[in-house]
Amino acid sequence: MKKTALIITSLFIAICATFSQAQSVIELDKQQFLDKVWNYETNPDTWVYNGSLPCVIDFNAKWCGPCRKMEPILKDMARKYDGKIIIYKVDVDKEKELASLFGISSIPAFLFCPTNGEPRGTMGAYPADDFEKIIRTVLLGEEAE
Repeated sequence: MKKTALIITSLFIAICATFSQAQSVIELDKQQFLDKVWNYETNPDTWVYNGSLPCVIDFNAKWCGPCRKMEPILKDMARKYDGKIIIYKVDVDKEKELASLFGISSIPAFLFCPTNGEPRGTMGAYPADDFEKIIRTVLLGEEAE
């Protein structure tokens, strides 16, 4: 009985550790954006993506209801596509320059950045299925269903 309880406890700890190591949504400030996404100070006229994996950038604010509605969807996508994409978030109240750079006037707004090619922007909250379709077609190059 003790041996079974020990095995179950060990499995539970291993599963929890796996989930805690899964990628989450990563908050970016300006310097991190310059390093990980696009250094617009060095390349002001040309989009040069710095990442090795495609990414989604969520422009949001803590006070925004639709932004909060998207949080669990973004976390789920970060876990589901761990190792395939990266999901970043930028607080528009803290990073006004980044929001201005992309003309963000309404939130949530999303920038989908493939490793090759230009980024694509969208505005508004999406159902999980629609958001996932955008990830699969724009970032992973899968055919639309």
